[in-house]
Amino acid sequence: MALVGVGLTAPAAHAADSDISFSNVVFNNGKPIVVGISAEVEAPLTYTVKSNVTLDSWWVNAYRGTYGTNEYNLAVFTTRWGCSQSSAGGYTYRDCDETMTIDPDNMPGGNGNKLVNSDATDWKSVGTAIKKGGGYDTDLLSATVRLQRASRIQNMNASPEPVTKGTPITVTGTVQRANWSLHRYDNYGGRLVKLQFKPAGSSTYTTVKSVTASSTGYLKTTVTASQDGTWRWRYSGNTTTGASNSSTDYVDVN
Repeated sequence: MALVGVGLTAPAAHAADSDISFSNVVFNNGKPIVVGISAEVEAPLTYTVKSNVTLDSWWVNAYRGTYGTNEYNLAVFTTRWGCSQSSAGGYTYRDCDETMTIDPDNMPGGNGNKLVNSDATDWKSVGTAIKKGGGYDTDLLSATVRLQRASRIQNMNASPEPVTKGTPITVTGTVQRANWSLHRYDNYGGRLVKLQFKPAGSSTYTTVKSVTASSTGYLKTTVTASQDGTWRWRYSGNTTTGASNSSTDYVDVN
């Protein structure tokens, strides 16, 4: 297991060499990467390196800005779990399966070394290969990955508990999302959030209704008690914000 230092200063980009190329680049299985305000996030990265020269090292990373001028990278480093190798037509193919580590408080080279809210967008990608004995190739690639701000739903409560069948249950909560710029979670007003229910003995949640949060992110609705089961809120996210589920609350219906 080797560490690839993509957080280090990389050579400036130049026209791709015909003897080295990167392809099949996929970040996080094609899904956005959701990041909170402090915890490191790991995400898979797969790609193929094709070369007809011997390489000392190579890596792929995502970046923002103009590469070679004012870019900053997504990951501090990746952990190379393995690159299977094959040969054909004078070329060596390395199919790599790695894990990226994203630290919102340690973004190499950009924005005061931390994520800011404007980073919740598509990041471009770059591949770099260091040739054995000197020289390198840095290719700007077509693959992108979207970064999203984490959401969460706090203070979930369904009451009263227990409750008489046929009487109202009041369900409350507060939807929030990560504010990277201020390093905190803020209430996220106006969101459409689903109230979901799982009957006792079942493993499946179904949506009972959708509720729009207040301007301060507050959620409140009533439902009629019909059977024992577990309640939760579900926010499905948007282009800049990841999905989340609240904690759960079991209600005994008499």
